[in-house]
Amino acid sequence: MPIVNYPYIPETITVHLGPPNSPAENVTVPFIDYVKNVASSEIFPTWPESALRANIYVIITYALNRIYTEWYRSRGFDFDITGSTQFDQAFVKDREIFGNISDIVDEIFDSYVVRRGSIEPFFTQFCNGTTVKCKGLSQWGTVDLANQGLTPYEILQYYYGDDIDIVTNVPVAGIEESFPGYPLRLGDSENNVKIIQTELNRIADNYPAIPKISPVNGVFGVSTENAVKKFQEIFDLPVTGVVDKATWYLIKRYYTAVKKLTELISEGISYEEAEVPYTEEVSLGMSGLPVTVIQYYLSIIGYFNPALDMPPVDGYFGESTLDAVKTFQQYYGLPVTGVVAEQTWLKLNEVYRDILGGLPEGYEGSTYAKLYPGYVLSEGMRGQDVTDLQTYLSFIGKYYRDLPQIPVTGYFGPQTRDAVYTFQRLFGLPISGVVSPVTWREIARQYNFLKTTEASG
Repeated sequence: MPIVNYPYIPETITVHLGPPNSPAENVTVPFIDYVKNVASSEIFPTWPESALRANIYVIITYALNRIYTEWYRSRGFDFDITGSTQFDQAFVKDREIFGNISDIVDEIFDSYVVRRGSIEPFFTQFCNGTTVKCKGLSQWGTVDLANQGLTPYEILQYYYGDDIDIVTNVPVAGIEESFPGYPLRLGDSENNVKIIQTELNRIADNYPAIPKISPVNGVFGVSTENAVKKFQEIFDLPVTGVVDKATWYLIKRYYTAVKKLTELISEGISYEEAEVPYTEEVSLGMSGLPVTVIQYYLSIIGYFNPALDMPPVDGYFGESTLDAVKTFQQYYGLPVTGVVAEQTWLKLNEVYRDILGGLPEGYEGSTYAKLYPGYVLSEGMRGQDVTDLQTYLSFIGKYYRDLPQIPVTGYFGPQTRDAVYTFQRLFGLPISGVVSPVTWREIARQYNFLKTTEASG
């Protein structure tokens, strides 16, 4: 089953008590209290319950759209939404909350409106329908519809169309900025890379000078770097090819714009677009490539640090791997959960790369393959690590007829990619054409075995 980057209900929301550029106060309140405040400020508790519920769905969804698209934060503001009806919806600090409105919010605050086939909270534009009219929902109009016997869902369909749904039982989580907190660059492999690839490819439809990225797989290869550079060039950012915070949020801003995510005519974000390639958490009882990568990192780190454990690299997250993860987390001051989530992944990568950086020149010697270089190798890359990869594959190819001999050039071109494909097929690895820790480890194992066999024969 694909992993999808779904929206969630934030625990809190930060409201700017005025227009965006005004020197007004920011207040951070529980999201549920925010909804109660806005509903008590925007609508009347004496309205029919169907009208109240329809309006509250709209208030929740509007706020979630602002948060999900990072409408204000992508523009450099330090809040999620304003309390100004000129820009958003009314929020009055410390106002009285109506009891029946509070009860309804308690029941439905973890629900929001979507356009069918999309995952993002729909931009539920609304106005009061008397002094201000708009193309979205009319607040006073909902009263008439409720008095006619329409349900809350039917009222929403009346204003937004028949192809809407209400998502319910949405999980609640602490709100975090989407920028991962570190730059993304050539060789990175993670879900944030896939998000950026998807967004840049959509932006490229409107800005065709940006080259399309292929494949969109979460691996930051040369095509991703080239697209980032062109985006930075077009929008007057330093052309580094690295997705720093400024680049990340400008990509978010233009993606929201070209997709019209904050308009009634939103293009929407499909389930396929929101799929991410990597499991977010790895824990006891799981198996597969993510487990093998964790075990590989822990085994290398443990080799250089006797205070840590070295689990078997067998692709199964058993008790020995659990113990090794807990020991690692405790040693590096992480929450000792035994679960490898984002924080532990980042620390594993950081410690592994520090070890590589501290190795003396020629540490492995001329006989054995080097350790995995700490980043994914893919087509279009150049350098010593590519030279080493080609050297190992060429040597292995002397003993495996199906593995093509490739020139050792230091450039990862189509020949090297095809050799990686073939190696992965021969040794039962996922066929991707890129060299991640698991593929590198197997190439190194085969190279070392054949070198040793040749020397002893």
